[in-house]
Amino acid sequence: MTLWPRAAWRNAARPAAADFAVVAVAWLLAFAFRFSLLRNNPPLNLGQILWISTPLAAAVWVAALAAMGAYRTPWRHTSVPEFKRLVAAMLVAALALAAVLLLLRLPNFPRSIVLLHPLFAAALLLGLRLGARILAEGRVTRRSGQGKPLLVLGRLDDAARALQTLRGSTLWQVVALVSPLAAEVGRSVQGVRVVASIDDLPAVARQFGAAHALIASASGSAERRELLLRASDARLALLTLPRADDWLQTGAAGTAPRQMELADLLGREAVQLDVRALSELLAGQVALVTGAGGSIGSELCRQIARFGVRQLVCIDASEIAVYALEQEFKSRFPELDVRYYTANVREAQRLLDLFARHRPAVVFHAAAYKHVPLMEHDNAVEALRTNVLGTLNAARAASACGAHRFVLISTDKAVNPTNVMGASKRLAELALQAHAAQHPDTHCCAVRFGNVLGSSGSVVPRFAAQIAAGGPVTVTHPDIVRYFMTIPEAAQLVLQAGLMGQSGTIFVLDMGEPVKIVDLARLMIRLSNKTEDDIPIHFTGLRPGEKLFEELLADDETTLPTPHPKLRVARLAPQEPLDLVALQAWIAACGNDSPAQIKAALHALVPEYSPQHSA
Repeated sequence: MTLWPRAAWRNAARPAAADFAVVAVAWLLAFAFRFSLLRNNPPLNLGQILWISTPLAAAVWVAALAAMGAYRTPWRHTSVPEFKRLVAAMLVAALALAAVLLLLRLPNFPRSIVLLHPLFAAALLLGLRLGARILAEGRVTRRSGQGKPLLVLGRLDDAARALQTLRGSTLWQVVALVSPLAAEVGRSVQGVRVVASIDDLPAVARQFGAAHALIASASGSAERRELLLRASDARLALLTLPRADDWLQTGAAGTAPRQMELADLLGREAVQLDVRALSELLAGQVALVTGAGGSIGSELCRQIARFGVRQLVCIDASEIAVYALEQEFKSRFPELDVRYYTANVREAQRLLDLFARHRPAVVFHAAAYKHVPLMEHDNAVEALRTNVLGTLNAARAASACGAHRFVLISTDKAVNPTNVMGASKRLAELALQAHAAQHPDTHCCAVRFGNVLGSSGSVVPRFAAQIAAGGPVTVTHPDIVRYFMTIPEAAQLVLQAGLMGQSGTIFVLDMGEPVKIVDLARLMIRLSNKTEDDIPIHFTGLRPGEKLFEELLADDETTLPTPHPKLRVARLAPQEPLDLVALQAWIAACGNDSPAQIKAALHALVPEYSPQHSA
């Protein structure tokens, strides 16, 4: 039996005393049923039997209930698990009492009492707890009836879980359920009725005076995204239940409904990491991150800090980004040994010196230029120098200092690229594969993924700024779609990819379903409590080098599965390895070439690159 704190024993004293009385009453009822209702003659020593056995029966039962944990949950919170535990405790109590009575050998004791008593005791004990739960539910209902009217959207099973979470809320009163399934209209759960299907949502909101809707469908379901968009069309403020990490971070306050976020539009389950393997890779080691001040680089640093590295080395060309990272880590990870450097990956000797000084075991290369239109013409050579030479410089420095693993962060724009940025990242992949073939002791891989919600240069900060300025929100094309993931998702999968595959491998992340950019814009407008009448959406036309649809795999590639469900290996068509010396010489000498000349030479190195020519 688990030892309880003294306070727990005090809290259990009152319900234990009540159970003692109830079990004793049940014992007397069993005797009354046996000898009065069944019209059997009682034994002459019945008084003696009752005097000895009644307190004995109550004591044995209460002891068994306490030993089985029946008093750890207040009666008002009794639910199915507690009822199961109580039934198990009662079975143990009945068997224990039968054994004690057998040892006592009371003269003329009616053996049928051993069978009758558990029936009466079970009915009374269960009824007592059920009554307490009903009274508590009544108090909760009276309190919650004063909250704001709330519609719950989702199937009955999902709605039931939401109602369980909302029970007792004084802020919200669930007035109706709205299901995506027409067949569920008219049914009810926990006393709340499904009044309509999702097609009638605007009318239901007007009928019940509801300005808020809670999306109850499970995260990771395609239905969730559809409900979200349909609810936003009804101009309702959108809520959802908190994620598990919200509960961990905020405690009881994290169980309250929260405002819908852009990440909820993705509709995917959380990434599951191989924590043990990552701990073996990182714990006690030196890890180095280039581009550490950027959106992905800084999140990589946060994730790495969780795994007990001996030292974390952060490199970024931006002084303000390094300063911001330093201030954050001093507060969040004061005990972690972190070194901050303002260095550019284009400076090979600077990288060699830093890598030799700290000798990292694992390197994550996130430094890159990634803005498509900005790199397309006048800055084409800058994309090559940072994205290609910077990758080669970092990989060479990693191998020179004896690093075990090197991970390049690539992009879906490297697949059949139509812009210089994407072509430069594809060339960086090819350069890394050529380097990996020459340095087998360093495990090198690349990881491709799509757009990251909220990262610098992404559409989300731009849309937010346009909405704050009163609009309009500019979208290039009504049909343009992109793959999205959250910053933590991207960083975690980069870490996971670093564990896997052969050197030279290119990993492709499962980005889920693509999202229409115009849907993203509409949702952001509605999450800001505005409508498209307030903030119009204007279509400006595709920008230079921009595609309607991004691809994660080239046409002549296939993928192979990995042990992780969200990671696949890209199997590329055979290609001659790059001459790294010639590549470096060309990039160093092409500074005076025109953008057209650079694109032509880039096409020769990356045959799948199809440059877009414009005046």
